[in-house]
Amino acid sequence: MAKDNTVTADRRQPRGLLFRLARGTALAYIIVLVAVMLFEERFIYFPHGYDGGSDWRPAGLEFEDAHFTAADGTQLHGWYCAVEDPREIILFAHGNAGNLAHRAPIVPILQRSLGATVMLFDYRGYGRSEGKPSEDGLLQDARAARAWLAEKAGIAEQDIILMGRSLGGAVMVDLAANDGARALILESTFTSLPDMGARQFPFLPVRWLMRHRFDSLDKIGNYDGPLFQSHGDNDQLIPFEFGRRLHNAATGTKQFYTCLDGGHNDLQPRDYYHELNEFLALQLDGRHATVSDD
Repeated sequence: MAKDNTVTADRRQPRGLLFRLARGTALAYIIVLVAVMLFEERFIYFPHGYDGGSDWRPAGLEFEDAHFTAADGTQLHGWYCAVEDPREIILFAHGNAGNLAHRAPIVPILQRSLGATVMLFDYRGYGRSEGKPSEDGLLQDARAARAWLAEKAGIAEQDIILMGRSLGGAVMVDLAANDGARALILESTFTSLPDMGARQFPFLPVRWLMRHRFDSLDKIGNYDGPLFQSHGDNDQLIPFEFGRRLHNAATGTKQFYTCLDGGHNDLQPRDYYHELNEFLALQLDGRHATVSDD
């Protein structure tokens, strides 16, 4: 008489199904990990190239094209926006998207509120700058931009104020921590890219996967000059607490400005520039600033 295997087969079927599901899930997870590793740059940098549009001809802004070369030979581009008898010289590093033309509105504000000559520059792969973005590349680009600006303005590189927003803040933290600066201004800046990655992808081991680090939290303690930092308390991209942690790690004279109900891409309020002007005047010149409401 033949043995009836129906019960045995029925018991094994759920186990086989669970095994196949687990194997499929593990395979999908590995594929995601490999994709993140291979295409990491695409998750970090969102450059816009030069398109000749109206953004590149901002009304009322006078500038000189700056062409300079990074240490590895990459050809770079920036805008030198001068004022007569500047009180300060500022090098501005923008965030991870767009290009310098999208930041043109900040220039007249800094010129008027701080009496500053301002240089904007594009990282490699952005705007009219050649190459492809990477962490080492962006740091090289900032150093090349500062060297060009110092020579143009006729001052020492350490007499330039470094200003960075979002990713640009991380670029400027590295430059200030390694080479010094007259002052450091950070807007909506993170602690490190792995911290950001862990927040965006909590199910992935991004802290050991990521090649690009931009670890400002580790570096900022090596800068002991004046620091003015701001962050919106409603920033949905880079949490407010990241900005506070970064500020707490700084060791020099510092001030933190909270942009009330400010999001990541919101414009800075007028009072921000009043506070910034006063801070720089006191720390750099030992005087109270003359504030303009224009």
